[in-house]
Amino acid sequence: MNKRPNILLVEDEENLHESLKLNLELQGYEVTSAFDGTHALKAVKEEYFDLIVLDIMLPEVDGISVAETIRISNNEVPILMLSARNTRSDIVLGLKKGADDYLTKPFNLEELLLRIQKLIEKNLKLQDKNTLGDTYRFGDNIIDFKAQEAQTKNVGKIQLSKKEAMLLKLLIENKNEVVPREKILQSVWGYNVYPTTRTIDNFILNFRKYFEKDSRNPNYFHSVRGVGYKYSE
Repeated sequence: MNKRPNILLVEDEENLHESLKLNLELQGYEVTSAFDGTHALKAVKEEYFDLIVLDIMLPEVDGISVAETIRISNNEVPILMLSARNTRSDIVLGLKKGADDYLTKPFNLEELLLRIQKLIEKNLKLQDKNTLGDTYRFGDNIIDFKAQEAQTKNVGKIQLSKKEAMLLKLLIENKNEVVPREKILQSVWGYNVYPTTRTIDNFILNFRKYFEKDSRNPNYFHSVRGVGYKYSE
């Protein structure tokens, strides 16, 4: 079952916020609301989003700083900025600080919805570009995703759980890149609110026992403290 794309809507003008939220939900999107920059950043740490619609003039932390902070943490979630600031320098600044698109207020609702759809579709295509086949070989190990099995030098043949196979596939598809814990929990477990990383830690420990020559000094499966997890070769 395909999950509905999850959008973080960051807009402090209440009437506009409610109108946008309603229209996005009518288009089939899940919408999480934030009315200031502080709550927006908190939401990004706690959930995986397919897109952020971000006003610039926000209480507490402005939209430019929100986008910059998100990008500094290596989160590549698409960001569409909304702003009454419409000069060329404002638009260039927004794009420089991390926006993928920039729409000035007042805007046409149909245009906004089309831009949102395009950004989400583009992001999904980028995520799918490294899709693996049924089997994958690394070192002395072979993973059969379809059969949910692995052949390893350390422990021989292993029957993988569905979630082990899903997590392995996600990490390998993003080879040499850190996958944020929020994205893992959303993609593999389907959580929208994440209580702990301990579950993923245990899976990574198991992968090291299965696939690494020395589980204490891993070559393949790495934890990146405070950010996420990485598979590398």
